[in-house]
Amino acid sequence: MKKASILLFVLLLGVVINGFSQTTTPAPTKDFFVGKWEITIFGTPNGDSKMVTVLVRKDGKLTGELKDATDTTKPAIPITSIEEKDGEIEIAFSASGYDVTLPLKKENDDNLKGQLMGMFDAKAVRIKDK
Repeated sequence: MKKASILLFVLLLGVVINGFSQTTTPAPTKDFFVGKWEITIFGTPNGDSKMVTVLVRKDGKLTGELKDATDTTKPAIPITSIEEKDGEIEIAFSASGYDVTLPLKKENDDNLKGQLMGMFDAKAVRIKDK
């Protein structure tokens, strides 16, 4: 009986150790869209528009606000939502009383490209800290 309980204990210990060896924490991955971006929208009725945003992740979701890069006295435009897909984001915000969306697709590590409402070409460039 003593041999059976020792054998059972060793077997159970082996199962527990094997089970814990499978639960390794994944290596942290770089959050690509988080950071400071300069977004340029080309050909709007008011000319090319440049905005700066700092995207941060809060409670698992991207958020931020858009600021006019040429006039710092203008109030920031809050981003109402950001939808994320693999290598793409869609930023939604209100401008001049209209709800607009800006889908951007990853081109490389520092550039995004898209179209504002499917009409105006847009480009985003990562602003790197010096």
